[in-house]
Amino acid sequence: MKFSYRQHLLRITLLLIGVIPLSGFCQQIIEGQVTGPQDLPIPGVNIQVQGTNRGTTSNFEGEYQLVASPQDTLVYTYMGYVSQKVAVGEQTQINIQLKENENSLGDLVINAGYYTTTERERTGNIAKVTAKEIELQPVVSPLQALQGRMAGVEISTGTDTPGAAPTIRIRGQNSLRSEGNYPLYIIDGVPINSTPVESKTSLSFSGIDPLSTMNLSNIESIEVLKDADATAIYGSRGANGVILISTKKGKRQKGIQARIYKGVSTVANKLDLLNTQQYLEIRQQAFVNDGVEPDEYNAYDLLLWDQNRETDWQEEFLGGTADITDVNISAQGGSDQTHFRLNGAFHQQGTIYPVDLQYQKFTGGAHLDHRSKDEKFQLGLALNYGVDQNELMGNGTDFKANAFLLPPNAPELYNEDNSLNWETWGEAGLEHPLAGLYNKAEIKSHNLVTSLNLSYEIIPGLALKTNVGFTHFNSDEVVKMPKRSYNPSSIPLHRSLNTQSQRQSWIIEPQLNYQHQWGKLSLHALLGSTLQENQYDTFIVQGENYVAEALIGNLGAAESLLHAQARNTQYRYQAAFARLGINWDKKYYLNLTGRRDGSSRFAQGNRFANFGAIGAGWIFTDEAFFKQHLAWLSFGKLRGSYGTTGSDQIPDYGYLDAYEATPGPGGLYPTALANPAYSWEVNKKAEVGMQLGFLNDRIHLGVSAYRNRSSNQLVAYPLPATTGFNNVQANLPATVENRGWEVEFSSDNIRKGNFRWQTSLNMSFPKNELISYPGLEQSPYAHTYREGHPLNIALLYEYEGIDPETGYYQVIDQNGDGVYDQEDKVVIQDRTREYFGGIQNSLSYKGISLQFLFEFVKQEGSFADIFNAGFPQALTAEVDQNSSAYQQVSQTYEASQAYSRAVQSDLTIENASFIRLKTLNLSYEFPLSWIEELSLSQAKFFLTGQNLWTLTDYKGMDPDSPVGGTDFSSLRTLTAGVQLNF
Repeated sequence: MKFSYRQHLLRITLLLIGVIPLSGFCQQIIEGQVTGPQDLPIPGVNIQVQGTNRGTTSNFEGEYQLVASPQDTLVYTYMGYVSQKVAVGEQTQINIQLKENENSLGDLVINAGYYTTTERERTGNIAKVTAKEIELQPVVSPLQALQGRMAGVEISTGTDTPGAAPTIRIRGQNSLRSEGNYPLYIIDGVPINSTPVESKTSLSFSGIDPLSTMNLSNIESIEVLKDADATAIYGSRGANGVILISTKKGKRQKGIQARIYKGVSTVANKLDLLNTQQYLEIRQQAFVNDGVEPDEYNAYDLLLWDQNRETDWQEEFLGGTADITDVNISAQGGSDQTHFRLNGAFHQQGTIYPVDLQYQKFTGGAHLDHRSKDEKFQLGLALNYGVDQNELMGNGTDFKANAFLLPPNAPELYNEDNSLNWETWGEAGLEHPLAGLYNKAEIKSHNLVTSLNLSYEIIPGLALKTNVGFTHFNSDEVVKMPKRSYNPSSIPLHRSLNTQSQRQSWIIEPQLNYQHQWGKLSLHALLGSTLQENQYDTFIVQGENYVAEALIGNLGAAESLLHAQARNTQYRYQAAFARLGINWDKKYYLNLTGRRDGSSRFAQGNRFANFGAIGAGWIFTDEAFFKQHLAWLSFGKLRGSYGTTGSDQIPDYGYLDAYEATPGPGGLYPTALANPAYSWEVNKKAEVGMQLGFLNDRIHLGVSAYRNRSSNQLVAYPLPATTGFNNVQANLPATVENRGWEVEFSSDNIRKGNFRWQTSLNMSFPKNELISYPGLEQSPYAHTYREGHPLNIALLYEYEGIDPETGYYQVIDQNGDGVYDQEDKVVIQDRTREYFGGIQNSLSYKGISLQFLFEFVKQEGSFADIFNAGFPQALTAEVDQNSSAYQQVSQTYEASQAYSRAVQSDLTIENASFIRLKTLNLSYEFPLSWIEELSLSQAKFFLTGQNLWTLTDYKGMDPDSPVGGTDFSSLRTLTAGVQLNF
């Protein structure tokens, strides 16, 4: 054991102040070393003074030093090892040898936001993924890395475009409003606005992901809070669940890590469409069936276009390869009292489309942790900054649609000089399919998230803590529309659409923590408050008639500025919260949580609401009866919770009248109608669960049953046009219920010598239902929802078959009035998932490691986009191979109407279930003897794949986008990389 001047100085200081009584006892320096089964030192072991926030970690040699009193107990914890407790007494040297136990529930620390717990002791439902499962995935958003890994968490990317906001639902859809279902995002204790940022580009449907600027390699863990016990402490903000993202902290062990990987992404599937010969035969048959003579207007593809030309438009538009590059560098180090970590990263991703587009992300971060020598004062500072530059297609061109729309003999798109071939398409009286091709959108986003945590132990067991956070997000977006994107005959102008968005927030959360133990009774109390302010600014303007294409986007060079819009909103939130946790003999657990929220989104008299929860747990295998009679059951726990959370996810100022300036000077006109009476949406959550461990915890099984009911629905209630307003903010007497079962299983299958095989499984069986909506049939939602059915439904006609008289598709006119309308749509298709989940396996042998995850989903979809036989567009090959299943080939108005009704009927319903090899990672860690001469502590080579294989009966492109059949969001990706630790 090495000693230093600082250690002697610390001893002298403590000796001098030791004559003064401190809470009735003296303190002393404890030193020691932590080793493993082979007497090898273990760095990073957490050594904590039980019942306090004081502690330290072991250094690279396994050594540690801290201050404690004779009455204290030290707790030694490290992932994969059995925790140990040692009473200090008169000892000053304590050496510990930890035993391996990689199945220990008590060692798995869970971040619950305002407090931490363990997998063994938690009474709430909290799911967790770690850095090992996140950091190597070649995705932009951290939410994409969670697909298939968590029970009850459903994530849909919706698009293949990087930077787009994915859709996440935690235990289903609670609100009738799509924008009322976002969970709460918290990064290092700081909440950020989870609503996607507004965009006027191809991301307009999904919005910009507020998490896209995060560095996945800098994430330590992601926890998802689901039930009332876990979320109630967040009050109204946690109504739809809470996602806690913790970034990596520094350690005393100094080191530098460099990681780089490169790879490619491609479209994983291709539809079987008609070739030119088959297509022309069907087109010619349409004219024969209709008794119409082809001419250059109605048969341009037969008379004007080359009959021998054949182009695979899927290959032309979707057959590209998107290159991926990711570089990450981090450094850490420190002393006994201070640890730091610095990181920087670069991520670049191309596109599969036949244009030159790039997504680039630059991130940087810093984490500083400090504790005083007496272990009373602690400081944690986290800085996360990211910049992304996203080049996108502007408005106009849709390569996805054209890939499944253009006939195979369609003419050349470009002239020899690469300009658009307007002439040939114009001869057919058609707009060029790539009109708008040269429109380009550029989005530059800057995102700063900072947090400062301060804690001071006033007396043993009582600590004052403050969390302070600040966030700043800025997005500058320009859509450039040069006139060469449009037909010269229309005399186009150079134009631009400029959008600037800014989000800024601050939060202060003072807290008082108290924990104490009286024999077998342990108490943990938390009292705190929240002050938060969010500001959102948006400016949109269109520039027109630029002198030159190079000046597009520079508003000062535009001849005129049109349709300028500026919006500024401010949201203020305050709350007081408390939590009381009690456990008896580490066997019986009771948690009580309460919170009073205040929101500026409600009028006076409705601004404050109270929420709370109760959670309880019983580890029944610690009872003598179970120990004696069920020795094979190594762990068993029953838990349950009930509570209420609220929601204020509505636009600001809805309780006030709103006005805008008239186009002419000096006037105002009303744009929003006031309603000061609406109040909080309420979500009542109930859950029971059981956790079991078998064979010394080598097998774990967890089962949860839940029921969430959301009532007093907040909506923008549509109004008749005669009122002069589109809608008014109001509460609806509707109640939405989400209920279901969740199963989590893990097993340590083989652990022998250097070989290990582990398996984990999660499954969710969700059920969403609108259980009550008085007056639904007379409301504006009469043709959108049905009582007793999920919110995500499609109302469809009932398909009757091919009409033997006309040969066209036929649906049933339910009321016999001769008109096909909403009253005839009686078939209700449930578009929610019947069940979903994932199964992951991890195998390792010496330096070789293999992990792979299968995602599976049971659901219905539709296939409705490409079987309008007879019209000049691409068709599925089934039209030719199985013609009896399709209507008579025709291009008459009657055939078109029949097709239109058929695609809105149950004819299009498809089984869109699938099993997908979601991720695969193969790595090899080089032996230390090979790399020591290079001053490396670790070197690893790895291969990663995503969406490599899919098993499905779905006819469309991607069962993960199961509506229509021609959309897709999941690209097949392969990467290879290396990681070096110095």
